[in-house]
Amino acid sequence: MLELQGIHKTFNIGTVNEKKALADLNLKINDGDFITVIGGNGAGKSTMLNIIAGVFTPEEGKITIDNNGIVDITKMPEYKRAAMIGRVFQDPMVGTAANMSIEENLALANRRGKRRGLRWNITKEEREIFREKLKMLDLNLEDRMTTKVGLLSGGQRQALTLLMASLIKPKVLLLDEHTAALDPKTASKVLSLTDEITSKDKITTVMITHNMKDAITYGNRLVMMMNGNIIYDVSGEEKKNLTVQDLLLKFEQNSDGEFANDRMLLS
Repeated sequence: MLELQGIHKTFNIGTVNEKKALADLNLKINDGDFITVIGGNGAGKSTMLNIIAGVFTPEEGKITIDNNGIVDITKMPEYKRAAMIGRVFQDPMVGTAANMSIEENLALANRRGKRRGLRWNITKEEREIFREKLKMLDLNLEDRMTTKVGLLSGGQRQALTLLMASLIKPKVLLLDEHTAALDPKTASKVLSLTDEITSKDKITTVMITHNMKDAITYGNRLVMMMNGNIIYDVSGEEKKNLTVQDLLLKFEQNSDGEFANDRMLLS
């Protein structure tokens, strides 16, 4: 579905703040994969997602996606990739337009990648589709479709953002710690919705998380990153049988015995 080949990304090149974020990164994402990505701060997780989304362009390497044939998207701008790639950010306020209603936000998502005219009109058919989709969230938002999104809670907005990102089935769905800013109960609800939506529509998904238990519980494949590269890639039965202690040990083996990320330990 999507492949990263020999990706290099360095920030602030030639300055005292030069930082190599990705070093010869290679990753092949198969159709239908749900990959959870873990690693310490500065491991390159978010940079990798930004490279896939088109926010950053690598200095070296190639990115290809299967869009009715293999397409090289290495230098394709972010707005063009948006027709193929859905994304949910860590901040619940980022993925929606606060001054627009729930149905208007969904209409924007429903027309992603399509030609648009000057006329703004939400059809009766679209409203019915939106109502049925909102019922899946079990948040009673289907009865509040004209409510401004800015009036919703953080959890409701993140659930709505998830629905918007997957409304027109993307080639790849990117989840960048999309539950990190939520309280535990709400985070659990959004994760359950994530699992339900991606499983139902067989959406190829990449999810960054600092919670090792969630990384093991969700998805069919787990990737651990360190120093801009992948140090562990596990799937199938081996992933199902993993424990948090296994991941701690794997990290320690690759970091000279020092586990330097308190966020992951606390998670």
